[in-house]
Amino acid sequence: MQNFGFQEVSDSEKEGLVRNVFNSVNNNYDVMNDLMSFGIHRIWKDMMVEWLAPRPTWKIIDVAGGTGDIALKIKRNLGNHINSNGIITVCDINESMVNSGRSKAINKGVLNEIKWTVGNAENLPFTDMEFDAYTIAFGLRNVTNISLALQEAKRVLKPGGRFLCLEFSKLLSPTLDKFYQFYSFSMLPRLGKIITGDREAYKYLAESIKLFPDQNEVCNLMEQNGFKNIKYRNLSNGIVAIHSGWKY
Repeated sequence: MQNFGFQEVSDSEKEGLVRNVFNSVNNNYDVMNDLMSFGIHRIWKDMMVEWLAPRPTWKIIDVAGGTGDIALKIKRNLGNHINSNGIITVCDINESMVNSGRSKAINKGVLNEIKWTVGNAENLPFTDMEFDAYTIAFGLRNVTNISLALQEAKRVLKPGGRFLCLEFSKLLSPTLDKFYQFYSFSMLPRLGKIITGDREAYKYLAESIKLFPDQNEVCNLMEQNGFKNIKYRNLSNGIVAIHSGWKY
């Protein structure tokens, strides 16, 4: 059994339920991200790409990246320096999110530097040792089996490849955490209802954040699944954290 928010569901049920959540909020996803984080999610993602420090020759995969935010930020970081050996691949289980991200990229004039693929983080449609770097932002807590997703990340990375995960985490301040819990469980679902018409999707979001492993637990999971030189950085007092690991 797996957690879908505070509900217990079977493995097969969770994947479909998560897909339905993102189908429901897809059209207003970017608007909701800006509203519920007061726009700070853009800074968090910039900091993730800065720590990644991508190189023009790298092949990079961004998993659960259907919005295109991370891929577009990597492209902006590299400018026009991506050469024929380097490319960014977005892989997301939700086809509607992939289509939205592709449209966003086209509207920004980004055509050939980003490839778009529908695929499951626990069974990626790529060969072994294909990528120099793997990124995942706000997607790891939505997979059915975190360890399987980490194993797949390690499989598709080249030796010396970098894994970077941006995800909600545990606040360092108990006082701030009390306010954050109130906001997450009382205000966020109401805001989701107003903007997207789907209160339950954002109730699930709050519950999934609450249940996600803390910073040290994520480090342990990464170590158990073969990553080395593991580090993390807290952002905004631990509301989110970036975890980094390497495949040696």
